[in-house]
Amino acid sequence: MTPITIIPARMASTRLPGKPLADLHGEAMIVRVCQRAALAQAGPVLVAAAEAEIVEAVSAAGFEAVLTDPDLPSGSDRVWAALQAFDPDGHHDVVINLQGDMPTIAPEALSALMPLLQNGADIATLAAEITHEAERDDPNVVKIALASNNRALYFSRATIPHGDGPLLHHVGVYGYTRDALQRFVSLPPSPLEQRESLEQLRALEAGMRIDCAILNGEPPNGVDTPADLDAARYWYHERGLA
Repeated sequence: MTPITIIPARMASTRLPGKPLADLHGEAMIVRVCQRAALAQAGPVLVAAAEAEIVEAVSAAGFEAVLTDPDLPSGSDRVWAALQAFDPDGHHDVVINLQGDMPTIAPEALSALMPLLQNGADIATLAAEITHEAERDDPNVVKIALASNNRALYFSRATIPHGDGPLLHHVGVYGYTRDALQRFVSLPPSPLEQRESLEQLRALEAGMRIDCAILNGEPPNGVDTPADLDAARYWYHERGLA
């Protein structure tokens, strides 16, 4: 398998406008995400940008970026558009989709996706056990129910599964085979996807196989609010990465 890591990014965030270019100890956040992705050595790192200023910041830091249509409906569509532009001949047969607001992602988390795809999954993703009680009922924390072989059965904003036992916090990072990504973006939004506002349910409803790797410890935090950005800045400062 020949992977590529693609990071979708756009400026139009309602809770933190312009967040790809938010300063994170002297670098734009999108550049910090690129740096973390490069450490995983999961192929070249490419940013799928909705705006030219993101392309400029990424290029100035020595990474590659492709300008995509700002009106694309989702990050997955943006990743597919960038892949077609960057690799029209299909050299890369695996695509790692890393969100542009995850500057604290561990490189080994991205590396954990590849074996799942090599073992026949259409899509690979990540989860971590919920350890904070407040997350159990928080609809902003997506939960994942897995079979005993770590194959995804369902994703929900509700608390699943019911009853005693651990709950898993879904981490929105994905690995796709190229064929699976092409199929996924060609499908219309599904009923459960629209009901839960979770696009991965489109893949499950279409019969696609999603396997999951379980991370140890706390899940990587996305940056959606000014408080999240402050937490990311502290994370970098604490580790001397500034």
